[in-house]
Amino acid sequence: MSDAEFEKIEVARTHDERVLRVTLATPPANILDRQTLGEIATAVDRAAAQPELRAIVFAAAGKHFSFGASVEEHRKEAAPAMIRSFHAVFKKLLACPVPTIAVVRGQCLGGGMELVTFCNFIIAEPSARFGQPEIVLAVFPPVAAAVLPRLVGQARADDLILTGRVIDAETAKQWGLVFAVGDDAEAELEGLLSEHLLPKSAIALRFANRAGRAQWNVAVAAELDAMEKLYVEELMATEDAVEGIESFLAKRSPEWKDR
Repeated sequence: MSDAEFEKIEVARTHDERVLRVTLATPPANILDRQTLGEIATAVDRAAAQPELRAIVFAAAGKHFSFGASVEEHRKEAAPAMIRSFHAVFKKLLACPVPTIAVVRGQCLGGGMELVTFCNFIIAEPSARFGQPEIVLAVFPPVAAAVLPRLVGQARADDLILTGRVIDAETAKQWGLVFAVGDDAEAELEGLLSEHLLPKSAIALRFANRAGRAQWNVAVAAELDAMEKLYVEELMATEDAVEGIESFLAKRSPEWKDR
């Protein structure tokens, strides 16, 4: 697949070919369905083979970063394939040592938030809102369950995962989740790139990223497999998980059976 063949993302090389920009290109919601995830995985895989890259930037077209993963593809019969596709992106990111940056505006929810929390840096505009609302559908966010305790501590991870509430950009920065908040996220991005990443050796950045994330990579990779099994084999066998997804798609209130 060439860059021109991507349908749901846009891929561009900037800064004299030293930065790869991956843009979610299905506004307004920028839903992460299986096709989009496959395209992201391909882009990340290729990036690892480009020795001059100093950074991969994830951005989104429109007013919002992403409303999250496709709920339709989380139905019981489709969930195993969807979760495998979703986790494949994160395993590619674990294997790719190029530093990553997310530029976020508007809603950044569910799988969208999971994608940005995997990045080394998150740059947010004041409009950015972060949340893991999966619990409202009687499911849980597997990637967030693996990474949020490491990023913001167990209590704050519990807050987001168990309540499903949304936090603003300033709160996310106070928690240590967001690197910078600015009215012009692109200007903040340019500052990070020009001052701190572009002047560095690309190979040195990769080794430093591998070293700095060595424990993270091993632990998160193992937990992703465990979370996938918990989600697919146990959670999706419950009646409430099925009801949560189906009631959302039918736009009706759920009827919980607590089993």
